Amino acid sequence: MKLSKILVPVDFSQQAAGAVQHAAALARHFGAELTLLHVNPILVPAVTAPLEFSGPIDTGWITELEVQARKKLETFHSAELGLLNVRRAVVTGDPAGRIIEYADREKPELIVMPTHGYGPFRRFLLGSITAKVLHDVACPVWTSAHIQESYGQNTFPSSWKWIGRVMCAIDPATAGPALMWARDIASEFGADLVVLHAVPELEPKDPAGIGAAQATRCVQCLMRNLSVAGEILIEEGDPAEVVQAAALRRNADLVVIGRSPHEGASGRLRTNAYSIVRDSPCPVVSV
Repeated sequence: MKLSKILVPVDFSQQAAGAVQHAAALARHFGAELTLLHVNPILVPAVTAPLEFSGPIDTGWITELEVQARKKLETFHSAELGLLNVRRAVVTGDPAGRIIEYADREKPELIVMPTHGYGPFRRFLLGSITAKVLHDVACPVWTSAHIQESYGQNTFPSSWKWIGRVMCAIDPATAGPALMWARDIASEFGADLVVLHAVPELEPKDPAGIGAAQATRCVQCLMRNLSVAGEILIEEGDPAEVVQAAALRRNADLVVIGRSPHEGASGRLRTNAYSIVRDSPCPVVSV
């Protein structure tokens, strides 16, 4: 696996600091260029005025705000970035839209960002900016609901020895890219790979587990075709709940899931992916 460009959207929050720490550890391992992108969420309103008052609108204040943000970005946890190759960019507009535009233009291999769920209802939330990016961006996105809890605890050494087990949760529509990404990241860090497929609860009339055996053979065939080696888990139940429980039980350090390769009314992020990203006990990479 090779990561040469990693993008981190930065809003100067504690969550953003955690995302920078995650991304910096990856950048050190891969020797990748790290880009910190700040978006000023400011839109210039359309102003209706009599014709005699029409003319250019002074937008110099936007430039000044970008200058101030750039100064802040230059010092944002700069000591922790060490000798990394770091780029910093400041733009203005709709945050999700500008992040997606930047990613489409600069072609990073990975975007790292928190889920931005807050408060007592946090487990039911997925930040609107993160959700939009997951829907529309083409490259893999690394998210974590607990990213700010790790910040400052020296949990992520530059060697990343802690990635000991990767879990790839698959469904038939998105299995290929997710399996290959999980295979490559597990190989990169010498980690164990567990391939998890959640199936509907089997009816009592299938006591011999024929349905589970068929699902196992299907996953084995897919893994063999993609040259993926790893343990296979076939478990019954709601996919999001199965992934969360399995990741906890097997002490997964990273969960990899697939997104639809096609854009559409529902975007690339499939229904169960919301819950998996939101509730996972460890970081999730959506491919």
